[in-house]
Amino acid sequence: MRIRGTSALVAGFAALTIVGTACAGGNDAGSGQASGLSGTITISGSSTVEPISALAAELFNEINPDVAISVDGPGTGDGFELFCAGETDISDASRPIEQEEADACATNGVEYVDLEVAFDGITVMTDPQNPVDCLTTGDLYALFGPESEGFASWADANALAGEVGGTGGFADAPLQITAPGVESGTYDAFIELSGIADLGQERGLSEDEAEALRKDYQASPNDNVIIQAIEGSPSALGFVGYAYAEKAGEGVKEVAIDAGSGCVSPGVETIADASYPLSRSLFIYVNAARAAEKPALAAFVDSYLSDEGLNEVVTEVGYVPLPADCIEATRSAWEGVEA
Repeated sequence: MRIRGTSALVAGFAALTIVGTACAGGNDAGSGQASGLSGTITISGSSTVEPISALAAELFNEINPDVAISVDGPGTGDGFELFCAGETDISDASRPIEQEEADACATNGVEYVDLEVAFDGITVMTDPQNPVDCLTTGDLYALFGPESEGFASWADANALAGEVGGTGGFADAPLQITAPGVESGTYDAFIELSGIADLGQERGLSEDEAEALRKDYQASPNDNVIIQAIEGSPSALGFVGYAYAEKAGEGVKEVAIDAGSGCVSPGVETIADASYPLSRSLFIYVNAARAAEKPALAAFVDSYLSDEGLNEVVTEVGYVPLPADCIEATRSAWEGVEA
């Protein structure tokens, strides 16, 4: 299932938080184009969402050159830490906010709205020389999961793959994994969407043990570093957001995923209809009080949610635009803040 949704807070904090509901009705937003604005806007968080926000900022600055916009991508978790401490205006996120993070926002009086902005498919990759074309969710557990720690070759995963419904049959070749680290929303989403967490708990692991990847892989917060580790290494394995994998072109092989209905490759159509098992939503979280105080911030979000932002920008950076009903829901949630 695609990770989508709203941020759930405990009842005592519910009144402090403004929450957007994905794919509900709403009205079209304006173009968000303005002039004569100045000030600063700080954006941090997901490296997956970073290219969308960076291009949105570039286009906004063409009309509003006196607004200084900073965008960086240390990871969804690190972004929420800054955002909920009141240090940033917008937090890019490749997963919904978690309860601990929402509690921190509430404790610090940070009211926010979460806005779904695009679809993505976490893309598992290997080198084009690798014969592996498709992996089942059982295979993913056997290669990436917490019980695979210490597996130095693909063949080491065969027995475990057989136990958890995987295909296995892997060659005796060095297994070199490079993937996002724990600070990344892509890390969390991969564990959930791949079924690793569920399989781990079914096999008797604690919740904390099950909701983690093996600890002995090479972690990097930089998607381009992950791509470079895959390229030219025949037995490499890893995963990144769809746009990064597509940008790598023939340097990597995108691996199809079988979650029980056959092998499905990531692509615009399979991500849009969520038939690709590792499909998910991407979000921005906006500090509502700051948006009320800072005209430039409100205008920037208007621009971000315009037709150009949610269609052309998303497409240009390589992600999948939302369908019309989801765009309406996002705009409706934002209009609720502006009202």
